[in-house]
Amino acid sequence: MRNRKYSKAKKFIFFLPVVALIATILGYIIMSLWNCILPEVAHTGRLNFWQALGLLVLCRLLFGNFNKGGGGFREKAVKMRSKWQSMNEEERAQFKEEYKNRCSSWRSRNKE
Repeated sequence: MRNRKYSKAKKFIFFLPVVALIATILGYIIMSLWNCILPEVAHTGRLNFWQALGLLVLCRLLFGNFNKGGGGFREKAVKMRSKWQSMNEEERAQFKEEYKNRCSSWRSRNKE
């Protein structure tokens, strides 16, 4: 039992510097790319390191990659395809109708 606690503590102590190093590298990459490209192309201001790190966190929150085991697009597509194949014709027709109703209400709201 002691070895187990020791190994968890050892992993945690190793984990913190690795995360800090990765965050630092990504922050500098984002800052460099932003400052080299966007001020001239999109007439934006320049970023400092902390703003770049905040932008990284914001993008991760908005676009994902913080979910554990959620899988990527391919995994979700494979899961949806297998679910579709396991449906009978009646369930497929019901799904299509519900999807059509949801999309048509969204389309009519956006036309206005």
